[in-house]
Amino acid sequence: MRARGRRQIAGRARSPLRAANRCGHTRPRRAEDCAPYRRLGVHLGDSGVNLRRRIRQVPARCNSPPTGQREERPWGRAGRRNPRRARTTKRHGDRELHPPAFVDYSLARDMTLTEKLLARAAGKAEVRAGENVWVKADVLMTHDVCGPGTIGVFQREFGAQAKVWDKDRVVIIPDHYIFTADSKSNRNVDILREFVRQQGITYFYDVIDDPNGMWRFDLAQGALKRQYGSQYAGVCHTALPQKGHTRPGEVLFGTDSHTCMAGAFNEFATGIGNTDAGFVMGTGRLLLKVPETMLFRLEGKLQPGVMAKDIILHIIGEIGFDGATYRALQFEGSGIATLSVDDRMTVANMAIEAGGKNGIFPFDARTAEYVEARTRLNGTRQSYEPVELDPDQKVVYELTVDLARLEPTVACHPDPGQRKLAKELGDVQLDRAYIGSCTGGKTSDFVEFARWLRGRRVSIDTFGVPATPEIVHELQTTRWGGERLWDLLVAAGVQMTENAGCAACLGGPVDTFGRMNAPLKCISATNRNFPGRMGHKDSQVFLASPATVAASALAGRIVDPREYLPS
Repeated sequence: MRARGRRQIAGRARSPLRAANRCGHTRPRRAEDCAPYRRLGVHLGDSGVNLRRRIRQVPARCNSPPTGQREERPWGRAGRRNPRRARTTKRHGDRELHPPAFVDYSLARDMTLTEKLLARAAGKAEVRAGENVWVKADVLMTHDVCGPGTIGVFQREFGAQAKVWDKDRVVIIPDHYIFTADSKSNRNVDILREFVRQQGITYFYDVIDDPNGMWRFDLAQGALKRQYGSQYAGVCHTALPQKGHTRPGEVLFGTDSHTCMAGAFNEFATGIGNTDAGFVMGTGRLLLKVPETMLFRLEGKLQPGVMAKDIILHIIGEIGFDGATYRALQFEGSGIATLSVDDRMTVANMAIEAGGKNGIFPFDARTAEYVEARTRLNGTRQSYEPVELDPDQKVVYELTVDLARLEPTVACHPDPGQRKLAKELGDVQLDRAYIGSCTGGKTSDFVEFARWLRGRRVSIDTFGVPATPEIVHELQTTRWGGERLWDLLVAAGVQMTENAGCAACLGGPVDTFGRMNAPLKCISATNRNFPGRMGHKDSQVFLASPATVAASALAGRIVDPREYLPS
């Protein structure tokens, strides 16, 4: 029986969710009688440790509806109850059944946003912090660094000819080590392309347009001019929402720690390793422990010269860079209404820098406007169901942040918890300034950066890397007083590259644009500053907002941007 079970895993080509549709059992006499038990509860085992380990404990109840049962989902596009639009959809195999009709959410009105999302994804009326639950994935994202490893795990455990659980829910975005002549880095993109071709995966944002070609970066053309094709999307965390893959109420797994950035859209988004990702790729599910929730109430409004980056740096400084280990960071309060979608993405992105499992924001009209526009533009799924705040939710920590009292903040070497005010660091001389990445490379970040640099010139080497090609286009077509924003930055002395991507945010090969190949001091709008993060192991990185980075680039030392506040 054991040998047969292993062969079933290795050779399986069908989705386990489709197999589950045939199940009509509520308590099978044997695990082998029920497809969901056989495929998800017994033979797959502990996804994070050893996929071949066989679990002997059979759950007490199968959540699959009886064969032939149909479920009703009377929800509007933005998740509002709408009986007129009630419709009947397929049973268990339809991935848009959130929440299933047999779950009564009125039974549990004291859950946090994260608990609600995981309860829904687990098909339960409620879950509590510390509980282990199987959750369904709505989207799995991977990129060029972790993608080949994830593919290797998937093929090893499910078979070389196995198919992913849903080709429309796997999103592959090469973005990390792209614009480098390093042959192994280039090969990683080719591995992704071959896998996509075999699987028929819908959403692959390739660097080149030729589906049968090979990616090679031409160093002779230089690092500044575009070398990518029409499908390339740039940094995965910024590209996911731009391409319409982030929706309220969903569960997003990604093979990158900053996947938590998508929590800005009222969804559970977290980074996972290659082993877990290989498991999700084959099953569409993952066993998770429900995290405790820390609540941060944002009140008031930011003052000129203070940005969203200062909010999260302040919070991390309060709790420490490990103060939220395996916890959810939930952001609430009247101040959220004053924050743009880009601002919320910046805050959620750095939840991991405090050790958090995820960061999450409530759903509001601004979220709906962005998501609906992006899903329509890209032709991705437009239906979604947000989760709302419960007044009786139970949290383990609460902090109120008065946005009006925040000042420009810097995270000093060697970790994001080393918080100081920018005005206290005037004696720190700098060698370099850098703006870019998922955290600091959005259009709004560059606009604010340009406000400080307009009509001035930087005094140190300054590098600018837009997160996505769309942002490159916006900077090159948007004019300020008759001058393109791109030209304004170049005139100020910023080395701007059209090759959008992660670049020096995480170091990379030695020819990576903006990488520190010597022990330099750099002020950066990125998200992490551990030793060696941006290149040389003895370099020092100071994390700050685009405004603080711009002012410091002008001064050649760390300064409070309010000293250079534009008129």
